[in-house]
Amino acid sequence: MNDVVGRVFGFEKSVFANEADLYSKLATDGQSPKALMISCSDSRVVPEHIVQARPGDLFVCRNAGNIVPPFTQQNGGTTSTVEYAVAVLGVTDIIICGHSGCGAMGALMNQDSLDGLPSVKAWLRHSHAAHSVVKHSYPDMEDTAAIRAVSLENVVVQIAHLRTHPAVASRIAKGELTLHGWFVDIHAGSILALDGKTGRFAPIRENSPLPVALMPEQRRAADFDFVEAVAAE
Repeated sequence: MNDVVGRVFGFEKSVFANEADLYSKLATDGQSPKALMISCSDSRVVPEHIVQARPGDLFVCRNAGNIVPPFTQQNGGTTSTVEYAVAVLGVTDIIICGHSGCGAMGALMNQDSLDGLPSVKAWLRHSHAAHSVVKHSYPDMEDTAAIRAVSLENVVVQIAHLRTHPAVASRIAKGELTLHGWFVDIHAGSILALDGKTGRFAPIRENSPLPVALMPEQRRAADFDFVEAVAAE
């Protein structure tokens, strides 16, 4: 038996036994996670480890390339997860988490590698904007540096896609949702976060404020005196 699969035998006696009270509470009261993390499926990136989460802390969605397709009427697993996390669970934070050495982003920069992978190729169309940014804004960048750049730009693109989802847009407008863009450097063990004010990534440091992609502030484009506006016309 695969040694990873075989570890399931230790769950009941070791893992569950050490957290029995917590699991009992979660089973009785249900879940109420405060954050949703959308990360890559890469086995080297474990969302729960990154934020040191316990059971019940974190709602997780994983897919190739930490992608959030723009909202459409066509249903999908990521779209449904976002909607449920925001509209039902009421998460207050959503994190799009990319990482170094991403195979999906490597394939995005090398389209020939997608021959024979029609589903992956179709899925990565949701990252074409990041590919275009790197090709036009970093024209001299190649190989590993280009993959790192597109991985970072992809986080920015997916945050923009996330904002097209109705449940997300309404919570943002009410100032009840914070958006984060993170990048895990697997080799260095460090995490970068997107600063929405500068548009750049910065290291997360315990003694510094956490860079945030979109702060929780009310955003109402139609928030003006309608009577005065009509009178002015």
